[in-house]
Amino acid sequence: MASKEPPRPRVLLVEDDPISRGFFQAALEPLAIRLDSADTVAAALALARQHPYEMWLIDANLPDGSGSDLLNALRALHPQTPALAHTADTGAVARLLRDGFGEVLVKPLPASDLLHHVRRALPQRTLTAQLDGPPGFAVEDWDEKAALAALNGERSHLAALRELFLSELPGTRDAVDSALRFEDEQALRGHLHRLQASCGFVGAARLASAVRELRGDPASAGARTRFHDAVAALLH
Repeated sequence: MASKEPPRPRVLLVEDDPISRGFFQAALEPLAIRLDSADTVAAALALARQHPYEMWLIDANLPDGSGSDLLNALRALHPQTPALAHTADTGAVARLLRDGFGEVLVKPLPASDLLHHVRRALPQRTLTAQLDGPPGFAVEDWDEKAALAALNGERSHLAALRELFLSELPGTRDAVDSALRFEDEQALRGHLHRLQASCGFVGAARLASAVRELRGDPASAGARTRFHDAVAALLH
């Protein structure tokens, strides 16, 4: 009689940005895990009440609360489950570690780094992944090499993520413009934070640079112009 295949470890990914979520799903695809996804604190808690998880991957900022608040609620259900935070805000790393996360992953990050951290959080499992991808090339607007490296060389995954990224980019641009017009600093930080992570996952190098500049000086007319020029170059 054939031996029964051991159950795959179940991992919960909590990420509200569809581009970032798509990256995590694609990057973790080679691993022998079951990956469930949630985009809010409430959805994550509902899943955690239904299933036991062997690891949580939690975004630091969610629409209905913080990743740290979610971690506290999850710890009440399962005190020993390993938890990794992910964020595009390098300044939040120390705080997230203090809040109880075992490690903090700074987005964007290569798939090889993500796989390394997931493997380390699940040492009892034998997980395999092919990390080498085909060579690429860099252009002014798209950094093909960096994007393919982040996705294990999977061009089909990159094409799908870019299609999603471009479909959402006009709405993101309008949201940034609205936050600038009404001087809503909190909303602006949130939009630019998510956009910077998404740019890294799809290799939107020129736009990523413009986003960093705009985050550093939102009042700069030049920064705003370079942001709009970078968006327009991708949409045309």
